[in-house]
Amino acid sequence: MSDWNSDELRRIDGATELRVTSRRPDGSLRPYTTIWHTAVGDALYIRSAHGPDNGWFRRALRAGTGAISAGGVEKDVTFALADPAVRDDLDAALHAKYDRFGPGPVGAITGDDVLQTTLRVMPAD
Repeated sequence: MSDWNSDELRRIDGATELRVTSRRPDGSLRPYTTIWHTAVGDALYIRSAHGPDNGWFRRALRAGTGAISAGGVEKDVTFALADPAVRDDLDAALHAKYDRFGPGPVGAITGDDVLQTTLRVMPAD
């Protein structure tokens, strides 16, 4: 697992939206989906706003690899379920970043069932 370059992570985290895709079995990329995201410490996280059955989330978790684009950074990445210990810090970071959009949208990614839909996104080696 690689670490994020601090400039890349700052630029990605500074963007309001992130585009994410996963790899098909043949190695090609699926169409991108636009989602919200944030960094906590030196790690990047994404969550499914519509639970574990959301298509992009299921495909990313199953594939384990894909790509992201945000803040002028395009990167091949890997996906892994996040450590549950990050939940409080991640919720706080998401609220700080997205509360301006109202309680409904941010509530969809900070609700009670978010741990099963939180992915850590890491640069591919």
